[in-house]
Amino acid sequence: MAPEDADGDRRRLSVMVDYLFGRGVSGALPRGGFTFVRSRRSGRLKLVFHTGKLFATVKPSGSMALSLYGAVMLSKVPKFRENCVQVSAEASGFVRGGKSVFCKFVSEAGKNVLPRGEVAVVDPGGRVIGVGMAILNGRHMALFKSGVAVKVREGLNR
Repeated sequence: MAPEDADGDRRRLSVMVDYLFGRGVSGALPRGGFTFVRSRRSGRLKLVFHTGKLFATVKPSGSMALSLYGAVMLSKVPKFRENCVQVSAEASGFVRGGKSVFCKFVSEAGKNVLPRGEVAVVDPGGRVIGVGMAILNGRHMALFKSGVAVKVREGLNR
């Protein structure tokens, strides 16, 4: 891939991150070290790696499924907290193991948490312990006493 293509992909990644997770979140992205994998058939961006570690998978819809590594990187920007679901200490061990988050264990959820949206799950200390897809709106997660709030795709200890 030519260097100018890599620069263009890096700019597109920055725009996608800001669009999906909030303006300014792309400030957490390092300047270099990204590798972009495209579909051989369509040329569509599929995978984003940073220094050999998976950062995100780009879905056909244009959305992005962050890896745990990617969520930890973006969590350095306070604005990213609007895309996070905080769980109680008693549930954090289960989330680290890759188990889903139930509503009764949600302490707090950011305002950008929407159904079928990408979220990071954080422990009471604010450390990212998992990533997944929200099932409910963030405002309603803490109100419900039963049911799944976040379907966790990857936990810290997995």
